[in-house]
Amino acid sequence: MSESVSTLEELKAGSAAAAAARERLTYLFDEGDFTELDPYAVSGGEMSGVVTAYGYVEGDPVYAFSQDVSCRGGAMTRVQADKIAKVYDLAAKTGAPVVGIYDSLGADLNDGFAAMAAYGELLMKASNLSGVVPQIAVVAGVCAGASAMLAETADLTIAAKDSQLYVAVNSDVDDLAANAAENGAVCMCAEDVKSAVAAARELVIKLPQNNLSPAPVYTFEEPQGAFGSDAKSQAEAVCDADSLTELYACCGSASYTALGSLGGSTVGVVATNKTDSGLTADDCSKIARFVRMCDAFALPVITLVDTVGFAADSAAEKAGMVKNMTKLAQAYAEATTVKLAAVTGKAYGPAYIALAGKSANADMVFALPDAVISPLAPLTAVEFLWHDKLKGTADLKAEREKLAGEYCRTQASAAAAAAANCLDGIANAAQLRKVLIGAAEIMSGKRVSGLPKKHSNFQL
Repeated sequence: MSESVSTLEELKAGSAAAAAARERLTYLFDEGDFTELDPYAVSGGEMSGVVTAYGYVEGDPVYAFSQDVSCRGGAMTRVQADKIAKVYDLAAKTGAPVVGIYDSLGADLNDGFAAMAAYGELLMKASNLSGVVPQIAVVAGVCAGASAMLAETADLTIAAKDSQLYVAVNSDVDDLAANAAENGAVCMCAEDVKSAVAAARELVIKLPQNNLSPAPVYTFEEPQGAFGSDAKSQAEAVCDADSLTELYACCGSASYTALGSLGGSTVGVVATNKTDSGLTADDCSKIARFVRMCDAFALPVITLVDTVGFAADSAAEKAGMVKNMTKLAQAYAEATTVKLAAVTGKAYGPAYIALAGKSANADMVFALPDAVISPLAPLTAVEFLWHDKLKGTADLKAEREKLAGEYCRTQASAAAAAAANCLDGIANAAQLRKVLIGAAEIMSGKRVSGLPKKHSNFQL
């Protein structure tokens, strides 16, 4: 059957049915203004089920597509895929970001084999474009199966409340959007679609146009908050006022990741929350993905370290702690962007090496005066190094604590680490922001030439 409509009026009427899909695009572009691409493309005598467009976000060009669930459930057809593929092709040619708004009940079964081939083509184009231009996905409704794979190829995925991101229908999961946030599939959940698209706009503004563009620069104000003991307050005290947008907040409670600005330039911020158990597998995976994204677009990574290490209980081992902590270490080691670290509290063993190891995983490392940097937890170190001092002690626990305190003040102090050339400087909390701004500026011309290879082969 040929694809046709009888009059231009009918085309316009069919196109008007995509009002919700178009309205979502107005939330993204400056003044809600955009230019639609291929507005009259039809499939089986009906509209294509997707609105594709280009426009400007804060004056910079951006491409976008918005699936139209009102047209055959937004089903993926060969025509819809061709329209989305054109968006990817134009973005590749011009070096502009892509925002995809997903709302589709799946592939058009009447177009079965063609739809499967179309999904494969789109996955290839999105994957080839990954790391070249920023890709932001917004899950506005149903996004399942192959569509879910496509959305997850984006650098950052945002879910609207009550949206559905899944492989297949699972009645055991009541809130699919919240579940996706908890397992790290999406970087944030928004109250509604409008808020989700607005969040995508904010992220586009913070990210460079492409991997060859410099990081955005802003006017900024000095932070006013105190340098606290938790990861978020420390990040807020170091970065420019009101510049932080937290990502993956619901995944990995022992870590904090955010895009912000430092001295007016966009940076990625990683901070660890002081906990007794340390970083979990979720924390490691979350940080690794975030660092790789920052590195893809040459955004400096600022890491604030305060952790006893990696979780080492039975649950952590079953969750693949070894694999995930190695993933974290390799993400830092492979990153060629500027990497600055500051030890703000505790930094023990493998966690120190992975997050703040000088030269290998950080270009410059600083510490607060009361930081504790040690190959082992102080109590464990006392058992190994000063066991003789514990002999004959009446109150073994009290003496062990006393010796651990002495160990922290002497062999594991920031001064001792600096003397061993493990630090580039010691700064108090009030000085740290200025020190990091200066280090970021002096390292801005960093260049790294690696060994020729296709890609690294660590476990994602």
